[in-house]
Amino acid sequence: MTPPPRTSRRRKVLIAVTLALLLPPAALFAVLMQRQHVYDANLRRVQQVFPEESDRPARAIGTAQNWLVVGADKRPGESGFQRSDSLMIAHVPADRKRIFLIGIPRDSYVTIPGHGHDKINAAYAYGGPRLLVRTVERLVKVRIDHFVALDFDGFIDMSTALGGVDVYVARQVHDPANKITWPQGNVHLEGERALLFVRQRYGLPGGDFDRIKRQQAFLRAVAEKVVSKGMLTNPFAVDKFLQALTRSLSVDAGVDMKTLRGLALELRDIRGGDLLSATYPVAGTGTVKGASVVRLNAKEGAKLTDALRNDTLERYFADRGGLNESSFVR
Repeated sequence: MTPPPRTSRRRKVLIAVTLALLLPPAALFAVLMQRQHVYDANLRRVQQVFPEESDRPARAIGTAQNWLVVGADKRPGESGFQRSDSLMIAHVPADRKRIFLIGIPRDSYVTIPGHGHDKINAAYAYGGPRLLVRTVERLVKVRIDHFVALDFDGFIDMSTALGGVDVYVARQVHDPANKITWPQGNVHLEGERALLFVRQRYGLPGGDFDRIKRQQAFLRAVAEKVVSKGMLTNPFAVDKFLQALTRSLSVDAGVDMKTLRGLALELRDIRGGDLLSATYPVAGTGTVKGASVVRLNAKEGAKLTDALRNDTLERYFADRGGLNESSFVR
């Protein structure tokens, strides 16, 4: 019997290798498409998030986006609105090469339209997402394109779905409220431990500022795990994570899974190290009517928000510094 031609054998080998390389991404894509309606149903949409058009900053030039990300104990509208526990602006540049997370201290003493001066997180309690968006837009003079609220239980579910994430703690810190000590070195965060880590307030050297850094470091660790080879080639693990994520999110009415899928495709080359984080410039702390407040640095804040509005944050941080070190926290 005549052996098959060498070219035919090579072709079969090439097909086999190609299938071996393409099947995991193909399986992942199939899962995402099949499950999209499930994820979309998981998302809770909040109506009338944005202020009247006449009371808003101009739209950004180009395709850069600004997402207002809120962390809280309850989803918006569940037994009223509570004060937001964490607050960040996620800036997605037009080139989609980075994501900038700008943390705004929850005790920042600002003007809340219709309520005078108060801590910025009170805006959420006074008027929900709509008033919070209006307050933030008045502060930074930059339009918010989308709103996302993350139920803090989501930290538990997401970390569990990922099998935990690791962060590096620069020095040992004790949490007196929850009676837990975080040792120096790599700390594995999964389930309830993840929530305790990102929510610790007492015992941190920098107080709420360190808390912001912890939350940003956790999000970076999550991003690193999600885009790791072990995750991207495991459709079942991705599905488990996306189920946990979408069940924890409330978004403005203009966001659906098509929106999120499109953005994810645009950001497909992003890795954990491409998430750059910072804290809105602060002038100092003080006390108002017996309550501790954070006073923002108006002059430096204006320079930051100019860069945010003009999509030049990378140049701003290269020239002025100010990025939080996300590879380790206290």
